[in-house]
Amino acid sequence: MDVIGTILWPVKWIVELLLVGWHWLFSYFGLEPAAGITWVISIIGLVLVVRAALIPLVARQIRGRQRMLRIAPQLKAIQDRYKGKTDPLSREAMSREIMALYAATGTNPLTVYLPLMLQAPIFLALFSVLYDAQQGKVGIGLLNEPLAMQFGSAQLFGAAALHDSFAAQWSLMTAGVPFEPSVLWIAAAMVALMTASQLVMQKYISPENRASPLFRQQRILTYLLPVIFVVSGVALPLGVLFYLLTSNLWTLVQQVIVLRSLPPAGAGPPT
Repeated sequence: MDVIGTILWPVKWIVELLLVGWHWLFSYFGLEPAAGITWVISIIGLVLVVRAALIPLVARQIRGRQRMLRIAPQLKAIQDRYKGKTDPLSREAMSREIMALYAATGTNPLTVYLPLMLQAPIFLALFSVLYDAQQGKVGIGLLNEPLAMQFGSAQLFGAAALHDSFAAQWSLMTAGVPFEPSVLWIAAAMVALMTASQLVMQKYISPENRASPLFRQQRILTYLLPVIFVVSGVALPLGVLFYLLTSNLWTLVQQVIVLRSLPPAGAGPPT
Protein backbone atom coordinates (compact mmCIF):
# COMPACT_ATOMS: atom_id res chain seq x y z
CA MET A 1 0.00 0.00 0.00
CA ASP A 2 1.43 3.43 -0.95
CA VAL A 3 1.62 6.45 1.34
CA ILE A 4 -1.63 7.99 0.09
CA GLY A 5 -3.39 4.65 0.42
CA THR A 6 -2.15 4.32 3.99
CA ILE A 7 -3.41 7.80 4.87
CA LEU A 8 -6.79 7.21 3.26
CA TRP A 9 -7.33 3.69 4.67
CA PRO A 10 -8.97 4.69 8.00
CA VAL A 11 -10.99 7.44 6.33
CA LYS A 12 -12.27 5.03 3.66
CA TRP A 13 -13.23 2.55 6.38
CA ILE A 14 -15.40 5.21 8.05
CA VAL A 15 -16.88 6.24 4.70
CA GLU A 16 -17.88 2.64 3.96
CA LEU A 17 -19.36 2.34 7.45
CA LEU A 18 -21.57 5.39 6.84
CA LEU A 19 -22.58 4.34 3.32
CA VAL A 20 -23.48 0.79 4.34
CA GLY A 21 -25.15 2.08 7.52
CA TRP A 22 -27.46 4.41 5.59
CA HIS A 23 -28.18 1.66 3.07
CA TRP A 24 -29.11 -0.76 5.86
CA LEU A 25 -31.35 1.86 7.51
CA PHE A 26 -33.27 2.69 4.34
CA SER A 27 -33.58 -1.02 3.48
CA TYR A 28 -34.87 -1.73 6.99
CA PHE A 29 -37.62 0.84 6.52
CA GLY A 30 -38.83 -0.82 3.33
CA LEU A 31 -36.82 0.48 0.41
CA GLU A 32 -35.61 -2.10 -2.10
CA PRO A 33 -31.94 -2.80 -1.21
CA ALA A 34 -30.87 -3.23 -4.84
CA ALA A 35 -32.76 -0.18 -6.13
CA GLY A 36 -30.80 2.75 -7.44
CA ILE A 37 -32.79 5.25 -5.38
CA THR A 38 -31.82 3.44 -2.17
CA TRP A 39 -28.14 3.79 -3.00
CA VAL A 40 -28.58 7.41 -4.14
CA ILE A 41 -30.15 8.53 -0.87
CA SER A 42 -27.49 6.52 0.99
CA ILE A 43 -24.86 8.57 -0.87
CA ILE A 44 -26.72 11.76 0.08
CA GLY A 45 -26.90 10.66 3.72
CA LEU A 46 -23.18 9.89 3.68
CA VAL A 47 -22.30 13.32 2.31
CA LEU A 48 -24.56 15.10 4.81
CA VAL A 49 -22.97 13.35 7.79
CA VAL A 50 -19.42 14.04 6.59
CA ARG A 51 -20.09 17.66 5.68
CA ALA A 52 -21.88 18.27 9.00
CA ALA A 53 -18.80 16.98 10.84
CA LEU A 54 -16.67 19.45 8.87
CA ILE A 55 -18.79 22.53 9.74
CA PRO A 56 -16.32 23.93 12.33
CA LEU A 57 -13.42 23.72 9.85
CA VAL A 58 -15.38 25.27 7.01
CA ALA A 59 -16.78 28.05 9.19
CA ARG A 60 -13.25 28.94 10.24
CA GLN A 61 -12.17 28.90 6.60
CA ILE A 62 -14.97 31.28 5.59
CA ARG A 63 -14.18 33.66 8.47
CA GLY A 64 -10.51 33.61 7.51
CA ARG A 65 -11.31 34.34 3.89
CA GLN A 66 -13.53 37.30 4.83
CA ARG A 67 -10.82 38.74 7.10
CA MET A 68 -8.32 38.46 4.24
CA LEU A 69 -10.75 40.29 1.97
CA ARG A 70 -11.18 43.08 4.50
CA ILE A 71 -7.44 43.76 4.81
CA ALA A 72 -6.74 43.28 1.09
CA PRO A 73 -6.57 47.07 0.38
CA GLN A 74 -4.06 47.56 3.22
CA LEU A 75 -2.05 44.57 2.03
CA LYS A 76 -1.97 45.94 -1.51
CA ALA A 77 -0.86 49.35 -0.23
CA ILE A 78 2.12 47.76 1.51
CA GLN A 79 3.03 45.78 -1.59
CA ASP A 80 2.72 48.88 -3.78
CA ARG A 81 5.13 50.81 -1.53
CA TYR A 82 7.79 48.20 -2.13
CA LYS A 83 6.98 47.56 -5.77
CA GLY A 84 10.14 47.24 -7.85
CA LYS A 85 12.38 47.02 -4.78
CA THR A 86 14.14 43.68 -4.88
CA ASP A 87 16.99 44.29 -2.44
CA PRO A 88 17.00 42.08 0.70
CA LEU A 89 16.42 44.99 3.10
CA SER A 90 13.30 46.13 1.26
CA ARG A 91 11.91 42.62 1.00
CA GLU A 92 12.52 42.09 4.71
CA ALA A 93 10.86 45.39 5.59
CA MET A 94 7.81 44.51 3.47
CA SER A 95 7.54 41.12 5.17
CA ARG A 96 7.70 42.79 8.60
CA GLU A 97 4.92 45.23 7.69
CA ILE A 98 2.73 42.45 6.33
CA MET A 99 3.24 40.32 9.45
CA ALA A 100 2.47 43.37 11.61
CA LEU A 101 -0.75 43.91 9.66
CA TYR A 102 -1.73 40.28 10.19
CA ALA A 103 -1.00 40.56 13.92
CA ALA A 104 -2.90 43.85 14.32
CA THR A 105 -6.01 42.55 12.55
CA GLY A 106 -5.92 39.02 13.98
CA THR A 107 -5.62 37.58 10.48
CA ASN A 108 -3.85 34.35 9.58
CA PRO A 109 -3.65 33.36 5.90
CA LEU A 110 -3.35 29.70 6.93
CA THR A 111 -6.96 29.76 8.17
CA VAL A 112 -8.04 30.11 4.53
CA TYR A 113 -6.07 27.16 3.20
CA LEU A 114 -5.46 24.81 6.15
CA PRO A 115 -9.12 23.72 6.58
CA LEU A 116 -9.26 22.98 2.85
CA MET A 117 -6.11 20.88 3.08
CA LEU A 118 -7.51 18.96 6.06
CA GLN A 119 -10.70 18.22 4.11
CA ALA A 120 -8.81 16.85 1.11
CA PRO A 121 -8.18 13.31 2.50
CA ILE A 122 -11.86 13.00 3.42
CA PHE A 123 -13.08 14.00 -0.03
CA LEU A 124 -10.51 11.76 -1.72
CA ALA A 125 -11.67 8.84 0.40
CA LEU A 126 -15.33 9.57 -0.38
CA PHE A 127 -14.60 9.72 -4.09
CA SER A 128 -12.46 6.56 -4.00
CA VAL A 129 -15.06 4.48 -2.15
CA LEU A 130 -17.91 5.57 -4.41
CA TYR A 131 -15.93 5.16 -7.62
CA ASP A 132 -14.71 1.66 -6.69
CA ALA A 133 -18.17 0.60 -5.55
CA GLN A 134 -19.61 1.77 -8.86
CA GLN A 135 -17.29 -0.71 -10.55
CA GLY A 136 -18.41 -3.48 -8.21
CA LYS A 137 -15.06 -3.54 -6.39
CA VAL A 138 -15.01 -4.87 -2.83
CA GLY A 139 -14.22 -2.27 -0.19
CA ILE A 140 -11.79 -2.43 2.71
CA GLY A 141 -14.46 -2.51 5.41
CA LEU A 142 -18.19 -3.17 5.49
CA LEU A 143 -18.68 -2.80 1.74
CA ASN A 144 -18.42 -6.53 1.07
CA GLU A 145 -18.68 -8.28 -2.30
CA PRO A 146 -22.51 -8.70 -2.38
CA LEU A 147 -23.04 -5.02 -1.49
CA ALA A 148 -20.39 -3.83 -3.93
CA MET A 149 -21.92 -5.88 -6.76
CA GLN A 150 -25.39 -4.64 -5.79
CA PHE A 151 -24.20 -1.03 -5.82
CA GLY A 152 -22.43 -1.51 -9.13
CA SER A 153 -25.56 -2.85 -10.84
CA ALA A 154 -28.13 -0.49 -9.23
CA GLN A 155 -30.30 1.51 -11.64
CA LEU A 156 -32.53 4.59 -11.55
CA PHE A 157 -35.89 4.42 -13.32
CA GLY A 158 -35.06 0.81 -14.17
CA ALA A 159 -32.69 1.92 -16.91
CA ALA A 160 -30.03 4.45 -15.78
CA ALA A 161 -27.26 2.43 -14.11
CA LEU A 162 -25.38 4.29 -11.38
CA HIS A 163 -22.11 2.99 -12.79
CA ASP A 164 -22.88 4.46 -16.23
CA SER A 165 -21.68 7.84 -17.48
CA PHE A 166 -22.62 10.52 -20.00
CA ALA A 167 -19.49 9.80 -22.06
CA ALA A 168 -20.22 6.09 -22.33
CA GLN A 169 -23.80 6.60 -23.52
CA TRP A 170 -22.79 9.45 -25.84
CA SER A 171 -20.29 7.12 -27.52
CA LEU A 172 -23.04 4.56 -28.09
CA MET A 173 -25.40 7.19 -29.48
CA THR A 174 -22.84 8.61 -31.91
CA ALA A 175 -21.94 5.07 -33.01
CA GLY A 176 -25.57 4.53 -33.99
CA VAL A 177 -26.15 1.66 -31.54
CA PRO A 178 -28.83 1.43 -28.80
CA PHE A 179 -28.15 3.75 -25.86
CA GLU A 180 -29.88 4.90 -22.67
CA PRO A 181 -30.99 8.57 -23.00
CA SER A 182 -31.95 8.83 -19.32
CA VAL A 183 -28.26 8.64 -18.39
CA LEU A 184 -27.54 11.63 -20.63
CA TRP A 185 -30.38 13.68 -19.17
CA ILE A 186 -29.58 12.87 -15.53
CA ALA A 187 -25.85 13.57 -15.93
CA ALA A 188 -26.48 16.81 -17.85
CA ALA A 189 -28.97 18.02 -15.21
CA MET A 190 -26.53 17.38 -12.36
CA VAL A 191 -23.65 19.13 -14.14
CA ALA A 192 -25.93 22.11 -14.87
CA LEU A 193 -26.98 22.33 -11.20
CA MET A 194 -23.37 22.18 -10.00
CA THR A 195 -22.39 24.93 -12.44
CA ALA A 196 -25.34 27.11 -11.44
CA SER A 197 -24.54 26.76 -7.74
CA GLN A 198 -21.00 28.05 -8.34
CA LEU A 199 -22.35 31.13 -10.09
CA VAL A 200 -24.95 31.76 -7.36
CA MET A 201 -22.18 31.81 -4.74
CA GLN A 202 -20.84 34.98 -6.37
CA LYS A 203 -23.99 36.86 -5.33
CA TYR A 204 -22.95 36.53 -1.70
CA ILE A 205 -19.88 38.72 -2.06
CA SER A 206 -20.26 42.44 -1.45
CA PRO A 207 -19.27 45.09 -4.06
CA GLU A 208 -16.41 46.21 -1.77
CA ASN A 209 -14.99 42.70 -1.65
CA ARG A 210 -15.44 42.25 -5.39
CA ALA A 211 -13.00 45.12 -5.95
CA SER A 212 -10.27 43.53 -3.81
CA PRO A 213 -7.24 41.83 -5.38
CA LEU A 214 -7.90 38.66 -3.34
CA PHE A 215 -11.40 38.35 -4.76
CA ARG A 216 -10.11 38.77 -8.32
CA GLN A 217 -7.70 35.89 -7.71
CA GLN A 218 -10.44 33.71 -6.22
CA ARG A 219 -12.82 34.49 -9.08
CA ILE A 220 -10.46 32.77 -11.53
CA LEU A 221 -11.01 29.53 -9.62
CA THR A 222 -14.74 30.18 -9.29
CA TYR A 223 -15.22 30.40 -13.03
CA LEU A 224 -12.77 27.57 -13.67
CA LEU A 225 -14.76 25.12 -11.52
CA PRO A 226 -17.79 25.03 -13.87
CA VAL A 227 -15.45 24.09 -16.71
CA ILE A 228 -13.99 21.34 -14.52
CA PHE A 229 -17.50 20.13 -13.68
CA VAL A 230 -18.43 19.89 -17.35
CA VAL A 231 -15.21 18.13 -18.39
CA SER A 232 -15.20 15.66 -15.50
CA GLY A 233 -18.96 15.32 -15.29
CA VAL A 234 -19.27 13.68 -18.69
CA ALA A 235 -16.83 10.95 -17.70
CA LEU A 236 -17.81 10.25 -14.09
CA PRO A 237 -20.40 7.60 -13.13
CA LEU A 238 -23.83 8.84 -12.06
CA GLY A 239 -23.29 7.66 -8.49
CA VAL A 240 -20.19 9.84 -8.12
CA LEU A 241 -22.05 12.79 -9.67
CA PHE A 242 -24.74 12.49 -6.99
CA TYR A 243 -22.00 12.75 -4.39
CA LEU A 244 -20.49 15.83 -6.07
CA LEU A 245 -23.86 17.53 -6.54
CA THR A 246 -24.92 16.96 -2.92
CA SER A 247 -21.57 18.23 -1.64
CA ASN A 248 -21.71 21.27 -3.91
CA LEU A 249 -25.25 22.22 -2.86
CA TRP A 250 -24.25 21.78 0.77
CA THR A 251 -21.36 24.19 0.21
CA LEU A 252 -23.70 26.79 -1.27
CA VAL A 253 -26.24 26.59 1.57
CA GLN A 254 -23.50 26.54 4.19
CA GLN A 255 -21.81 29.63 2.76
CA VAL A 256 -25.10 31.55 2.71
CA ILE A 257 -25.86 30.62 6.34
CA VAL A 258 -22.38 31.45 7.63
CA LEU A 259 -22.18 34.77 5.80
CA ARG A 260 -25.60 35.79 7.11
CA SER A 261 -24.90 34.77 10.70
CA LEU A 262 -21.32 36.13 10.78
CA PRO A 263 -21.27 38.98 8.25
CA PRO A 264 -17.93 40.77 7.93
CA ALA A 265 -17.78 44.49 7.42
CA GLY A 266 -19.11 45.41 4.03
CA ALA A 267 -20.39 41.94 3.18
CA GLY A 268 -23.85 40.50 3.11
CA PRO A 269 -26.46 38.70 1.09
CA PRO A 270 -27.60 40.14 -2.20
CA THR A 271 -30.43 42.64 -2.18
